[in-house]
Amino acid sequence: MNTADKYYDKMTKTPVSSLIIRLGIPTTISMLITGIYNLADTYFVGTLGESAQAATGILFTLQCIIQAVAFMLGHGSGTFVSKALAEKDTKEATTYVSTAFFTGAAAGTLLTVIGLSVLAPFMRLLGSTDTILPYACDYGMWVLISCPFMICSLILNNNLRYEGKALYAMFGLTAGGILNIFGDWILIEFFHMGVYGAGLSTAVSQMISFLILLILYLKMAQSTISIKEVSRNAEVYWGILRVGFPSLIRQGLTSISNGLLNNLTKPFGDAAIAAISVVNRFSSLVMCVGLGIGQGFQPVASFNYQAKKYKRVKQGLIFTTVFGFGLVALLSVGGFAFAESIVRIFQKEPRVVEIGAPALRYATVGLLFLPLSVPVNMLYQSIRKAGVASFLSILRSGAVLIPVLLIGVHFLQLTGILLAQPISDCITGLISIPFIIHFLKNTPDEE
Repeated sequence: MNTADKYYDKMTKTPVSSLIIRLGIPTTISMLITGIYNLADTYFVGTLGESAQAATGILFTLQCIIQAVAFMLGHGSGTFVSKALAEKDTKEATTYVSTAFFTGAAAGTLLTVIGLSVLAPFMRLLGSTDTILPYACDYGMWVLISCPFMICSLILNNNLRYEGKALYAMFGLTAGGILNIFGDWILIEFFHMGVYGAGLSTAVSQMISFLILLILYLKMAQSTISIKEVSRNAEVYWGILRVGFPSLIRQGLTSISNGLLNNLTKPFGDAAIAAISVVNRFSSLVMCVGLGIGQGFQPVASFNYQAKKYKRVKQGLIFTTVFGFGLVALLSVGGFAFAESIVRIFQKEPRVVEIGAPALRYATVGLLFLPLSVPVNMLYQSIRKAGVASFLSILRSGAVLIPVLLIGVHFLQLTGILLAQPISDCITGLISIPFIIHFLKNTPDEE
């Protein structure tokens, strides 16, 4: 039996729950390491003061912009790679991943050049105050320099997952995350390079992670990366962009919302921005652990839907939703119970703790609704229902969050800002329920 046949049997005959866990655990580990790195980054930078720590919140918005481009190209191409492999067509798979990879490299380079040329105004646009700006520029310069490597790394990571090679995808991102943690420790604690050192550590670790992922892809994937295979057919680009558009919306609106959040928080001081930065980092960690398993569901859904094994797709949706809820609930309870202690780990300033502790409790309640919205969004994107997936993507970070944020700050001031994301999560989760029911009721078990 050749490689394509073995892969087909693995994706269509392995029990769904086992397959999702097998593909999801490596992704969860890599996302967990990334989440731990983000917390470590927040911790080390936090030792430099609340303004320096607030800069990590500003740069979180920039990273969301970079991820928006990367996930659009990675998820868009990965879905077609999975489809091509289901049809045992490795040449078509190579065309899609090569096109996405070199398009991402070009987009990343363009973002680097533009971002560095207007660095200070850009940081102000993302929500920097006068006191935060020097730190944001020091960190942001290195994030922008590493932008092409970050985008290409995430494209390779996503396509490895869609090829069922989640273990290799995990290794590449995990290596970069661990290097970043040690880099922060050495450059900040020993060389006293401050926020500049944290940014430098991020850039170097991203470049190393990229090289590892590229080597693994070229050696282990069924498809390959070649500039000769970059498509000249507009339909290939349109297909990648159309299917990846929900990811662009999801991450792009997250960056817009975070920028708005930072700007609305400015009048309440650097302590408020620092507190929200800590809460966002912790929330991201919970999402990484609780919903990383959903990343294992995406290739399963995409491949089996293409193979017309619809019952397996439905089983996968149910399992991912229930399993994700269990993990998120476990972590949310801990976050709610020990909110004040968690915030104190990263920043001991009384005002930051005063704002951050209730904000973290609000956030953990909202996180409980994410397993209702995220897996079904992943499902519709993976089966190339771009319209539905785009609608669901708009909700959490845009259509719901932005109005709630503006209304909340008007009536409740800072408390309204802290409540906005949890309320948005609750509303988005409830709106997603009919889409889950519709797919389960109206999709046949087989063709």
